[in-house]
Amino acid sequence: MTARVRTPRKPPHQTRTLVLDTISHAGLTLVALLFLFPFFWMVSNAVRGNNEVLAVPPRFLPTEYQWGNFAEAWLRLPFGKFFLNSFIVAGSVTVITIIVSSLAAYAFARLKFPGRESILVAYLGTLMIPQVMLVIPLFLIVSRLGLINTYQGMILPMAFSSFGAFLLRQFFLSIPKELEEAALIDGASRLRILISIIIPLSLPAIGLLSLFTFIGQWNNFLWPLIVVNGMDHATLPLGLTMFQTQQGTSWNYIMAGATLSMIPGIVLAIILQQLIYKGITVGSGFGGR
Repeated sequence: MTARVRTPRKPPHQTRTLVLDTISHAGLTLVALLFLFPFFWMVSNAVRGNNEVLAVPPRFLPTEYQWGNFAEAWLRLPFGKFFLNSFIVAGSVTVITIIVSSLAAYAFARLKFPGRESILVAYLGTLMIPQVMLVIPLFLIVSRLGLINTYQGMILPMAFSSFGAFLLRQFFLSIPKELEEAALIDGASRLRILISIIIPLSLPAIGLLSLFTFIGQWNNFLWPLIVVNGMDHATLPLGLTMFQTQQGTSWNYIMAGATLSMIPGIVLAIILQQLIYKGITVGSGFGGR
């Protein structure tokens, strides 16, 4: 007669933990799929015929893959020019925003001057003003300066961000003051301290701000639509609308162009991913006053 071997039962708390982990992972997977579905639908429509895009009932996958839509979208319009214009505008706005935000953030974080807190509150109050309300005043200023249909008119009004100053200020506050005090004793100026000590230690926050700013300007549609009159200075979002003609809308080419326009943002996110992971903690509200 052989003795029966009993398998040990897991404690109740381990079973409950396993169930909660399974539900949590299933929920996260579902949310991830929901966020990825628009991207999948865009790519799926980019490689199918235009008549199939609006077919009823819709099909998740095309009946015939038309990879040539990407080349056709690139050649039908001056997409290379649109890419160059978007790079110039988004890159310039990003560089200027980083420089201006760093200077403003350092002043609000470290320098003591009368009315600093009140100015900071008023500065941050501009975050609550919708961009749509600023369009007409900005357009009048740019028009008076003769900057309509120029790169300067597209870049300068977008190059100052109170959000960037606030983000970097919060990060600067977390840097020990002893580092600055040692540099001051050695005779370093405030600008030298900012460039040599504060900026190198703040690369995670600067990387995060760079990504937000670049992608925001890369996808900006409203302001270029107002200040640009022709193809010479048109950016990618404006270029995509040119597939809409009186003869109809080429939805498959629009989706192909939109897919191509996402590549720089994805590449930038991959390059900055290590800085982004570190910079995510910036949004947790660390730092003091």
